[in-house]
Amino acid sequence: MKTNLLSTLLLAVFFLSCETKVTTSVATDDEKTITKAKSTVTYHASHEPKKATAPFSDAVQVGDMYFLSGQIGMDQSTRTLVEGGIEAETKQTLENIKAVLAHHDMDMSHVVKSLVILDDIEDFAAFNAIYKTYLPQKPARTTFAAEALAAGAKIEIEVIAVKR
Repeated sequence: MKTNLLSTLLLAVFFLSCETKVTTSVATDDEKTITKAKSTVTYHASHEPKKATAPFSDAVQVGDMYFLSGQIGMDQSTRTLVEGGIEAETKQTLENIKAVLAHHDMDMSHVVKSLVILDDIEDFAAFNAIYKTYLPQKPARTTFAAEALAAGAKIEIEVIAVKR
């Protein structure tokens, strides 16, 4: 809940900083597009069939920037959390991010910012050891602990990527 609020606030600040007229249209592939002067905002449909009815987009594109929704350590084929604690969930979370990026012709090297929410701050060292193997370029990052995450997850990560 706190993650969605933070993401919503960040997007709201971005949109409010634009001084141009907004128009909305629906693209043929069920992606909602908003055009603002020289920037186009596209709400991409999920590449995961089981998430087709989710009330959010896996990625929102603004120009060359992609704002990815938070991912947890869920095996997308079974829609259940992987077993094995923080290490296994961290790996699966990062693999889920890789899958969304790949769907948009990017990889982890395109990530410039991440937001990490841990269920228990005591898991920081274990999570961080895995995280840095996936993102050696050291994108900007915020990390904090929250009382409870969706589906009982131990970790959630959202990222911003730039397609170059």
